[in-house]
Amino acid sequence: MEKWIVFAKKADFNQIAKKYNISPMLARIIRNKDIIEDKDIKEYLYGDINELNSPWLLKDMEKAVEIIKIKISQQNKIRIICDYDIDGICSGYILLDSLEKLGANVDIVVPHRIEDGYGINKDLIKKAYDDGVDTILTCDNGIAAYEQVEYAKSLGMTIVITDHHEVPFEEKDGTKEYIVPNADAVVNPKQADCEYPFKEICGATVAYKLITAIINSMGREMSSTNYLLEYVAIATIGDVVELQNENRIIVKYGLDLLRKSKNIGLNALIDACKLNKNIIDSYHIGFVIGPCLNASGRLDTARKAVALLREKNQDKAKDIATELVELNDERKKLTEVGTKKAIEQAENYKEDKVLVIYLKDCHESIAGIIAGRIREKYNKPCFVLTKTATEVKGSGRSIEEYDMYKELSRIKELFTKFGGHKLAAGLSLPLENVDILREKLNQLTTLTDDDLCSKVWIDMQLPIPYITKEFVNELEKLKPFGKGNEKPCFAEKNLKVKNLKILGKEGNVIKLSLRDENNYEIPGIIFSRTSEFMEFVTNKFGNEEVKKALRGMDNNITIMAVFYPNINEYNGNTQLQLVINRFS
Repeated sequence: MEKWIVFAKKADFNQIAKKYNISPMLARIIRNKDIIEDKDIKEYLYGDINELNSPWLLKDMEKAVEIIKIKISQQNKIRIICDYDIDGICSGYILLDSLEKLGANVDIVVPHRIEDGYGINKDLIKKAYDDGVDTILTCDNGIAAYEQVEYAKSLGMTIVITDHHEVPFEEKDGTKEYIVPNADAVVNPKQADCEYPFKEICGATVAYKLITAIINSMGREMSSTNYLLEYVAIATIGDVVELQNENRIIVKYGLDLLRKSKNIGLNALIDACKLNKNIIDSYHIGFVIGPCLNASGRLDTARKAVALLREKNQDKAKDIATELVELNDERKKLTEVGTKKAIEQAENYKEDKVLVIYLKDCHESIAGIIAGRIREKYNKPCFVLTKTATEVKGSGRSIEEYDMYKELSRIKELFTKFGGHKLAAGLSLPLENVDILREKLNQLTTLTDDDLCSKVWIDMQLPIPYITKEFVNELEKLKPFGKGNEKPCFAEKNLKVKNLKILGKEGNVIKLSLRDENNYEIPGIIFSRTSEFMEFVTNKFGNEEVKKALRGMDNNITIMAVFYPNINEYNGNTQLQLVINRFS
């Protein structure tokens, strides 16, 4: 079920347009994003890397800096323990590369997804102790490791946590009591008493802030760490945090760095993915490069992804990059099989507002991806669980209306382990608790039918004559797009389909010739949803009308379309077109 809604937010668009030298249409789009105050509009359009929040605003940053500086000067052995996803990989690389350059005695351990599980554990701590490690420095994990930190402290080790995940809590008499590990320093903006002004940064940003603060404490310019922002940008996009405030500035700046990156491993991966380095944007990170980096941690070991970023030999980098692409291709195949099985199960639980799907033989590393696919299809929170050697593990993906971490916290007695945030979570539990989990989540939920109705917010109705190359180029000012800064959405009704063509080896592209009521014409293109479109027009207008359109003959097919305009370049020619993602 889907509802299209046109934003109706008011402002003096002409005045905003004049003040910031933009079109009234762009001013309307910015207002739709709830960017209202002058300072916020200015930051959104012209935000500068020098305006990033000070690292010293993070709670315990001074403690963490002093500890690391002492350990460097005394050559105490530091071990970085990161996560195995893209954020953890980039966080770990940032800390390792930077601390090595500062002369630290440092190494890194990337936990194995299946053998070690998420974050630090007692086995990793004991191994570090046996290896003579003095200090464990976490990144993108650790905030939920209360007992593990206690164990490390009992061995006399120093622990510095850098993380960005939600702080675990217990609710007593309606009041949250947060459980923060007793580490020597805990740097995490999500702590209730942390004064950092923007809470939605990723783990790599926290790691970057630590390095920036260390550099600053040594009397050097903080800008000397700016080169690290290409890795922070990759992590920010890959971890799907809000592209607002400083996240957006980081990604904008980091993408520029990435397009001229000197990192041999990254360049090898870009080549292996057959990407044009000069036009890489957030889409390519989120859907091409990021999944390849993640694939190593899903089906093999994320150590390969870290090794790729550190590789100095082009031939070796090419070999690792090729392997990561192949792993990602394998991951795609497994995901398609798992998603099909998950849909079959979901159809049996149509009355459930929260979906709990148990895929016994699913590779646990792709449970989260499948959960995301099911969430998108049904617009319901979804958990996908799979059997391990000793218990059941799984991942959840949520909708905006459902705080997944909060809901799990209400029934934490069912789990041996859980963690995450509002829109995503991971959990482990005994097999016998799976049905109880499904029952409890659906009993406790307050989700309504309206919450489960997918809402498509449209920035404005955009008549074809308003779609110019100047306007399409102006939309570039709004980039980078991503969660929290979604690509603008436009719509127009009564578009007559003059003709349509099915293109591509697999028939996964439809090319349309469209004409509005005033006889203005423009091409349209539909990617991936070709079968849905053909089914829609056939059911609504009939086979004969579709055949006429396919032959370029006069027909009665008229659609309403949701789209984004772009400029198609082919053989040196440019042409405006509508990239259509929804239709009715």
